[in-house]
Amino acid sequence: MAKRVAIVGAGVSGLASIKCCLEEGLEPTCFERSDDLGGLWRFTEHVEEGRASLYKSVVSNSCKEMSCYSDFPFPEDYPNYVPNSQFLEYLKMYANHFNLLKHIQFKTKVCSVTKCSDFTVSGQWEVVTMHEEKQESAIFDAVMVCTGFLTNPYLPLDSFPGINAFKGQYFHSRQYKHPDIFKDKRVLVIGMGNSGTDIAVEASHLAEKVFLSTTGGGWVISRIFDSGYPWDMVFMTRFQNMLRNSLPTPIVTWLMVRKINNWLNHANYGLIPEERTQLKEFVLNDELPGRIITGKVFIRPSIKEVKENSVIFNNTSKEEPIDIIVFATGYTFAFPFLDESVVKVEDGQAPLYKYIFPAHLQKPTLAIIGLIKPLGSMIPTGETQARWAVRVLKGVNKLPPPSVMIEEINARRGNKPSWFGLCYCKALQSDYITYIDELLTYINAKPKLFSMLLTDPHLALTVFFGPCSPYQFRLTGPGKWEGARNAIMTQWDRTFKVTKGRVVQESPSPFESFLKLFSFLALLVAIFLIVL
Repeated sequence: MAKRVAIVGAGVSGLASIKCCLEEGLEPTCFERSDDLGGLWRFTEHVEEGRASLYKSVVSNSCKEMSCYSDFPFPEDYPNYVPNSQFLEYLKMYANHFNLLKHIQFKTKVCSVTKCSDFTVSGQWEVVTMHEEKQESAIFDAVMVCTGFLTNPYLPLDSFPGINAFKGQYFHSRQYKHPDIFKDKRVLVIGMGNSGTDIAVEASHLAEKVFLSTTGGGWVISRIFDSGYPWDMVFMTRFQNMLRNSLPTPIVTWLMVRKINNWLNHANYGLIPEERTQLKEFVLNDELPGRIITGKVFIRPSIKEVKENSVIFNNTSKEEPIDIIVFATGYTFAFPFLDESVVKVEDGQAPLYKYIFPAHLQKPTLAIIGLIKPLGSMIPTGETQARWAVRVLKGVNKLPPPSVMIEEINARRGNKPSWFGLCYCKALQSDYITYIDELLTYINAKPKLFSMLLTDPHLALTVFFGPCSPYQFRLTGPGKWEGARNAIMTQWDRTFKVTKGRVVQESPSPFESFLKLFSFLALLVAIFLIVL
């Protein structure tokens, strides 16, 4: 009899988890509290409790070739950076193609997930749900939690003296939907993450004046990288990742800062981060520099005091009149249906082995999927987590002893830098390629570059020097996809199909053969170093 698996949430990770369960012969039941799939990517005019909320203009920060499921590319006529409405359509295509909808119970809230009385033997869970005010209980052999971490807004009003006396309007960015509310207003956006920057830029097209307040600054980059390529297809390659991780952290940081400042000198724009030794999440915004240089957005430091109709920033005593304050101050996360004895959230993170499994459970039958912030797309990350987790839940793969897992968790929470490569010291941050490869190794699905070099050198060169696109994760092992090679070899064709509306014949470069030979030799050296 197939093991029954309860999946909480039908967003990007929940859909991947359903599919992975089906691939391994398990019986998934997904509970989604809203009336449709999509999670974060489903726009609604109102905020829904317990579900991530987005604004109408949201566009993906990772391009379509890097943010798709590993065996299901985006349609080739989709733009490289996908608006939320088309992203949702893609998720529905995925669900229909793999026949996932019949495994989802919509409008069903998970009230509690508790261990059965014989958990130490069976590893089973009792899942209590609510549908149309009717409560039901069922026993499952395993549980996969796919609720994300963008549902509980963090609103630190105590950190803003005088906010209670403010007579204007203020709200968290989670409530924001359209820029119309800013028309002819003086707007203050607090927080320079992706949402805060997007909202400030949008507001600047309608508002009388816009201030963007940041305490720590941030690295702003464009989606359009060198020669007009998508940023992550250039940045996220196995070759570059190996190079970065081979160099001391100060050198890597210096090189990255130099590269970022080639596009925009952050010091001149008041954006440069105060802490530059640790990697700060990139802010993807193509418009911000133009809005600053034309006087549409003004960068300011933290808030000293809020008054009835104005604010005072920390670098001046001058009062700036303000009508609307938007708090883009991030999110906290919790698992209200789980007891703290199962998963306890502290300091913005949970004690999970490989960001997935609670280490102290007697039976590894609970997995948290998608609770991670990789320097890369969340879809292939969550999907890879699910592929490994399902095999653990099934009993095919085994976890190390609890003592080993706890030791690794504590080491990660200690935030000790490795001194090489980028410093991922913030909660939930991870090196995308390194982390994915580690999980792929557990299921014997990591691309074998050395053998590939002997049997298919063209593919090997593309895998190593080209974008580390998700198709690479289906070249071998369980879940191997026969279309993976072709998807890799044609990824640039799909990238340029929607931008090359006008084609001009180009003569081949005289250095092309030399560059190919150099790339081949560099690959040989790199593989030799890895093997050693």
